[in-house]
Amino acid sequence: MSDITQFGNYLTFAGFQSNTYGVWISGEGTYDAPERDVEFISIPGLSGDLAIDNNRFNNITVTYPAFISKRFDSRFDVFKAAMLSKRGYQVLTDTYHPDEYRLAVFTGPMEPETGPYNKAGSFDIEFNCKPQRYLFSGDVTQTFTAASGTITNPTMYASKPLIRVYGAGTVGVGSMSMTISSNPFSYIDIDSERQSCYNGASNAGQYVTLSGLSYPTLAAGNTGITKTSGITRVEITPRWWTV
Repeated sequence: MSDITQFGNYLTFAGFQSNTYGVWISGEGTYDAPERDVEFISIPGLSGDLAIDNNRFNNITVTYPAFISKRFDSRFDVFKAAMLSKRGYQVLTDTYHPDEYRLAVFTGPMEPETGPYNKAGSFDIEFNCKPQRYLFSGDVTQTFTAASGTITNPTMYASKPLIRVYGAGTVGVGSMSMTISSNPFSYIDIDSERQSCYNGASNAGQYVTLSGLSYPTLAAGNTGITKTSGITRVEITPRWWTV
């Protein structure tokens, strides 16, 4: 049996699989949780510290112990070059968590330990990752054409969806609403992650009024979705995530 298929666990980064290069991984470092961004402030005369939660998580370092069992000298150089050629955040998956992905940056270094004659070797692959473990199911768009419906967040964390609205009128997402005035576009994207409204490269913010001036989020559990008759369709890409 070829060592390209025999070991089982591998990662995929920016679209290429590590096992293509004969690189296999261990996954114990993939279960760590990120740190909440909390500031502790000491005040004279007050016992105990104040805890100020900044309502965010910090980036997390994810480390994969990796090894190459055969032809290390030729395979490692090619793998190293492929990894270091990718810039910025890229999609990172592994076979330990097939339903999830991370957004990760790889900057190196790679410092291998090799066996006799450089036939085999082991090394760590370390990524700087955004704290979210995104669910692939959260990238599936849900379409609403009726006057009301429900979307269900399967995680404990509020997500920031991409909402595409066709027509003019009002869309309700839980307790907040979005009013879309007559506009020249076939649809408008309301992006809670980017905090912007657009159609392709065109800014559409002037046609959207948000209640409370806040972009919608999808809390854990059920969120009601409503629309008025002038809205023909609402498409929601929920972007579920966990940590």
